[in-house]
Amino acid sequence: MADHRKIARKITGTLFAAQCFGSVAFLAVATVNSIAGVKLAANPSWGGVPSAIYQLGAALAALGWGVGMDRLGRRGGLTLGVAVGVIGAGLAGGAIVVGSLILFLVSMVFIGMANSALNLARFAAAEVHPPGERGRAISNVVIGGTAGTLFWPIISRLVGGWAKAAGVNELVWPYVVGAVLLVAAAIIIFVLLRPDPRDVGRELAAHIAAQPSAQNQSSTPARSILQILREPAALVAMAAMIVGQTVMVMLMVITSLHMKGHNHDIEAISLVTSSHVFGMFAFSIVSGRLADRWGRGPVILVGAATLILACLTAPLSPDVLPISVALFLLGLGWNFCYVGGSSLLADQLSPDERARTQGFNDLLIGLVSAGGSLASGFGFAALGFGVMGIVGAVAATIPLGLAWWWQVARTRQPLVAAR
Repeated sequence: MADHRKIARKITGTLFAAQCFGSVAFLAVATVNSIAGVKLAANPSWGGVPSAIYQLGAALAALGWGVGMDRLGRRGGLTLGVAVGVIGAGLAGGAIVVGSLILFLVSMVFIGMANSALNLARFAAAEVHPPGERGRAISNVVIGGTAGTLFWPIISRLVGGWAKAAGVNELVWPYVVGAVLLVAAAIIIFVLLRPDPRDVGRELAAHIAAQPSAQNQSSTPARSILQILREPAALVAMAAMIVGQTVMVMLMVITSLHMKGHNHDIEAISLVTSSHVFGMFAFSIVSGRLADRWGRGPVILVGAATLILACLTAPLSPDVLPISVALFLLGLGWNFCYVGGSSLLADQLSPDERARTQGFNDLLIGLVSAGGSLASGFGFAALGFGVMGIVGAVAATIPLGLAWWWQVARTRQPLVAAR
């Protein structure tokens, strides 16, 4: 087991490094996606459309990545996925240069597919760790997203200043930066992600199943996705991730338009976006350890409550500082729902159930997020930022209520059994 722990640390470290580069790349493109969409469409209602297409691409690819990684391995699947993102970032920059809305929307599909693949890295880290360490393992990968908050503002100022002096379109260079960083992430995964987490996870599962306490569970056949969804814990886990992602995306994608409407420049918008991403990833170590120590349910409850607070405070002021705090809370709430939900879902699955169920979960995340992104653009244009904040707060009550119900049901079960 000593060798296994060393291998698990190496795999987690590699996935963390890839997540670092990927997070900066995805943050770079997310900063300007809605602005570029509005400009190319010449329609203010199109602010949420690029993100919706992006999320749709992620959704449609998620199940395919999940199944494909069983055949290609996690290393092959992740490398291919990130490489697709390189193509997408290049297409996006070219679309803006030639003024093609169709090409730009196609590029969003490719970038969404890459994001979907890299998101599954958290489950690759979880499967090479025993159940009591999975929350921390997931958080150790997710925290790689903090790199975006640290380096994107610096890159934005340095490259943005150079681009402005050279007369380069301010909407083009973020996609060039994204392409370069995704190339680096693909190289890291292809070269360093050895042995494949899929194979290590299967060996660990076999070792756990061989323990006396697990003997009576070792012959359990793989369940269908519908059977898994009938389990309350799996339902709570998926709801936490799906609704948390949707609320976060719905408010985030229109924040740049909201700020642009109040005469903020790209650098100020980048600062607020970085604050949001800092909240999304910087406290992953805390949320992962709390998920292992407190349990998954309490962490999801905290996350959902934080999402509600963020949605209600974001519309209060368009100034950089207050909206940065609100978007930070939005990211933090998402993180607790995401890490808590991912850990809870990983707990429910056998090795033969993991890839397809996790891919299906991310498929649902992408589909619902795409709908939320699309609706947020039109909702913002018709009703304003304040109303969208209220809609997000109401939606966040869903994981809050489900997690509360599950926690109460679990505490009552021992009492019923004792009677």
